[in-house]
Amino acid sequence: MSTQVSECPLVQIPEPENRPRAKFHPNIWGDLFITYTPKDEVSRACKEKQVADLKEEVRRELMAAAGNPSQLLNFFDAVQRLGVAYHFEREIEESLQHIYDRFHDAADTNDDLYNIALRFRLLRQQGYNISCGIFNKFKDEKGSFKEDLISNIQGMLGLYEAAHLRVHGENILEEALAFTTTHLKAMVESLGYPLAEQVAHALKRPIRKGLERLEARWYISIYQDEAFHDKTLLKLAKLDFNLVQSLHKEELSNLARWWKKLDFATKLPFARDRLVEGYFWIVGVYFEPQYLWAIRILTKIIVMTTVIDDIYDAYGTLEEIKHFTEAIERWDINSIDHLPEYMKLFYVALLDVYKEIEEEMEKERHQYRVHYAIDAMKNQVRAYFAEAKWFHEQHIPTMEEYMRVALLSSGYSLLATSSFIGMGEIVSKEAFDWVISDPKIIRASTVIARFMDDMTSHKFEQERGHVASGIECYMKQYGVSEEQAYKEFHNQIVNAWMDINQECLKPTAVPMPLLTRVLNLSRVMDVIYKEGDGYTHVGKVMKDNIGSVLIDPII
Repeated sequence: MSTQVSECPLVQIPEPENRPRAKFHPNIWGDLFITYTPKDEVSRACKEKQVADLKEEVRRELMAAAGNPSQLLNFFDAVQRLGVAYHFEREIEESLQHIYDRFHDAADTNDDLYNIALRFRLLRQQGYNISCGIFNKFKDEKGSFKEDLISNIQGMLGLYEAAHLRVHGENILEEALAFTTTHLKAMVESLGYPLAEQVAHALKRPIRKGLERLEARWYISIYQDEAFHDKTLLKLAKLDFNLVQSLHKEELSNLARWWKKLDFATKLPFARDRLVEGYFWIVGVYFEPQYLWAIRILTKIIVMTTVIDDIYDAYGTLEEIKHFTEAIERWDINSIDHLPEYMKLFYVALLDVYKEIEEEMEKERHQYRVHYAIDAMKNQVRAYFAEAKWFHEQHIPTMEEYMRVALLSSGYSLLATSSFIGMGEIVSKEAFDWVISDPKIIRASTVIARFMDDMTSHKFEQERGHVASGIECYMKQYGVSEEQAYKEFHNQIVNAWMDINQECLKPTAVPMPLLTRVLNLSRVMDVIYKEGDGYTHVGKVMKDNIGSVLIDPII
């Protein structure tokens, strides 16, 4: 590290009259994660040995099911939903390739709705462009879905989940989504456990939009109550979940000590203190143990970006943020001379984070990656500064003006680019060139991030004084009501999800693991922002989610 930021003295920040104002609640976790004590090495090694043995048993079961496509697909579905698919990536890919080659255009099979929908969803999830025409057999002579399907609850649920993998122009899947949603909502109250729980959960968050760790935790509780569950697979899922959770607790404990040493809660009290929430966000992007360093770095980037966001729209004066923007452009420790004291200590800490990235990349001979990360941060700050100027000028931009800046200020271009840094040899320089070229999937992810943020945050932000959100911009430009603006933004989000689905179909522009990071970033938005800004205003839902993933082991 280049500088010991924690040694900076507590600075009394001057209070100009024209500072923006925001009241963010403090960190709610105290020292919970700092005081975490990891299990001893012997205990962890024992658990790892158990997991390794169970993996081999499950692998043998997968091989035994190879001759029965229906059985194999159900097994793969359980493996994925229980959160252990990362152990069997090769087996899953090879088997699904074989199933695709055999069935991708087989619309005349005798399979029922459940099995066809499951095959469609699993193949689409894997990137195979299986035709949605396989569902035509379930329509009547009038072109509507057959009424007798309604009593097939598992089939209806499967079709509902499959419809969330649709791309533009797949009208039959649009119809399927409307058909299944209507009837599943109507029947959910009359179903028994566990089917009622599964339907209610799917209506709230379909598989395509669920965070892998959160969904695994929930599905384990459902799967264990199913009459014909696989005991070996269930045992593996529970042990693996707890083992991975313990790794995350240890990593978060180390990050909490780093964060406390910076002492931003005292020195920058105007900013959101959201390390734990930031870590949860990034575990939604990747949770696998091989990505622990990537998780550490991306967590540091997201919490530092949160502070920058609050400097620009919750505290800094226009003159201060002008100097800060110039300092970021120079990216040089000698640029701090014109900054106020509170910005100096933050600027040094920010450069330290990227110095840490640079040192690690030098070890791996990937020094070029840090330049992409720094450029992404510069773009982020430029967008924040543009929005700050709009606020100070009381300017409400057109939607075209707004989108040029707001898609960057959403932070998702920064996070997508930065998420590639620690992913090892699968990432090439060409992949970084691709991610900064504004490809359709990145743009779709930023649209989801921006519009979901706008829809949940604009009332709070306007009450405290904030740049016009997209909602205000749209209402002014088109002379529509708030309700109409919400409807349009919702439609744009739906379209963005279809763009993501399209870009994840083979052949893909970059390897699927990289696209998965972008997909997962969009999933995080759906989880954290669907019912309000759970990152800024940490309520019961966010606390429960964090508890499930990062605190409470499965008993």
